[in-house]
Amino acid sequence: MGAIPTQRETTSRAPDAPAHHGADPRTTMRATLSGSPLAPGSARGLVRTALREWTELALPGTEHLTDRLADDAMVVVSELVTNAVVHAGTDVELLCRLEDARSVVVEVADHHPSRAPRDNSSEPAYETPEFGRGLRLVSTLAEAWGVTYRTGIKTVWARLPAEGSSAEEELETYGGERGLRVAESLAPEPQRAERDRDWLGRGALSFLAEASDLLAGQLDEDLVAALAGQLIVPRLADWCAVWLEDESMGRGGWGEDAGAGPRLARVWHGSENRIEELRGALEKHPPRPQDSLRPVSYPWPADALGPHGTHGAALAYRLIAGGRPLGTLVIGRSGLPCFPDEVTGLVEDLSRRVALAIGAARQYARQATISRVLQRGLLPGAVAAIPGVHSALVYEPCDKGGPSGDFYDLFPAGDGRWCFALGDVQGKGPEAAVVIGLARPWLRLLAREGYRVADVLDRLNQLLLDDATEAADAAAHALVAAGGMPGPVGDGPRFLSLLYGELVPFDGGVRCTLASAGHPLPLLLGPDGSVATAARPQTLLGVVEDVTYTSETFELRPGDSLLCVTDGVTERRSGSVQFDDGDGLATVLAGCAGLGAELIAERIKRLVHEFGGRPPEDDMALLVLQAE
Repeated sequence: MGAIPTQRETTSRAPDAPAHHGADPRTTMRATLSGSPLAPGSARGLVRTALREWTELALPGTEHLTDRLADDAMVVVSELVTNAVVHAGTDVELLCRLEDARSVVVEVADHHPSRAPRDNSSEPAYETPEFGRGLRLVSTLAEAWGVTYRTGIKTVWARLPAEGSSAEEELETYGGERGLRVAESLAPEPQRAERDRDWLGRGALSFLAEASDLLAGQLDEDLVAALAGQLIVPRLADWCAVWLEDESMGRGGWGEDAGAGPRLARVWHGSENRIEELRGALEKHPPRPQDSLRPVSYPWPADALGPHGTHGAALAYRLIAGGRPLGTLVIGRSGLPCFPDEVTGLVEDLSRRVALAIGAARQYARQATISRVLQRGLLPGAVAAIPGVHSALVYEPCDKGGPSGDFYDLFPAGDGRWCFALGDVQGKGPEAAVVIGLARPWLRLLAREGYRVADVLDRLNQLLLDDATEAADAAAHALVAAGGMPGPVGDGPRFLSLLYGELVPFDGGVRCTLASAGHPLPLLLGPDGSVATAARPQTLLGVVEDVTYTSETFELRPGDSLLCVTDGVTERRSGSVQFDDGDGLATVLAGCAGLGAELIAERIKRLVHEFGGRPPEDDMALLVLQAE
């Protein structure tokens, strides 16, 4: 019988503490591996070396380290490390220890606990891969294995017996995959109720705390449902299902004429061989809404669970958050007439956390949808094509779910003129959207009215100052009407950095007039690789009254390229160093001589991303204009 995943108590110790008092430190190997495809091979080499050194030192218990155990350890460490690399994507902490002089323990930890370990064996394969064969193989080889979640880290561990395992008989058929009996590996053991009470008494509160952290980190309701299943199975139940419903359905929304009804979002079973059949059976009997918030019985799907699941107990928990019904969680366990009260109460506590996480994910989805619609309204539907000019644009908002503070525009202004703008508003979200909603339409209106570049900035500056004054007056009136109670005094300053220019094609090139208001200065790249700034620094818009802006005019000859960026490019950080320190952007641009506009934009974007070890923390926009 295969191992049942459990929570490993020894993983709660301090990182440098031994598993047992008096343990020989020579029997423990630790290493940190980068989350790359080379990690599994490195891990195998480290474990193989550790086993050999322990044997050469003749440490107690090494007489039981057989070749079979070494082979099993190589397979297990490959699977666990590969799972962490593929599905977590962080650095991997590896530990291998000779424990109790009779077994070897392998622990693999990653720093992405919201991504639970996955079994890839359900994916089609045309040949047996070297790695990635899933946790079924670990389950078969190990006498015990499990997953421990803690804040900021997830550890998957396996204990391999030194002798007496029958696992190799099952592994002989692994090439065809059908020989593995995962259902037997995860089937309930005798005296399971006693184990339940023992674990519940020692680990339930820690389990709920860690489950809360994991669930709270999810922003997609389907991921919440998937994580709930992995938290429950097989520790608390043999299988689990989560139905999700529209909040508009409410009570009585599942009548015979209710239409689509609830959606079966996730089915999880200890054996993946049973999931699809179980899903088919459950879809025929969606749970009915109940008046009671307590769990109620659910019909047992015996036909879908095979010979080991002819009878058992199933409970349905209503998922409600903020008074709104969100769905139903159903759990089942074979071989029991009813669930122990301890398990029922623990899952009830967990279901409330699942409901809160689903509610939060839906709220985020609603806000993200509103933001995407708003963002589309703030940006042009298409970038205008300019005769004699190749253009390339990169626009990457940092927050995919909210309005960006960066904006761009490129449009015809009439009389053979085209205008372009690249701006960055102080802040993000709705406040930034208000400023962009003012600035972009006014830029187009003023340009089409024939105003010069400098005059456009003068008028836009005054517009932002007037709007800020009106907002402050409105806040003051609201404050007086509220009895002088302290509170917000408006939306705050509305500062805008802007690079704005006008292009006029002519025979032999393009005449460019532009001005920069508190914006990173544009760079002009010549065909010979020379780079020069193409504007002078001036004051931010919306800061100073009665400021007068000036502009520069120059010609773009064939092969010349003009690069315009926001500070998401120039101020990209790697530690304390910024991308543009020491004229870094100019140096990168000089290396782009001879490239087309698209390739220049793509190269700079790639180098900006590679400059820091983490994803960008600011919006990024860049525009390349190249004379043909």
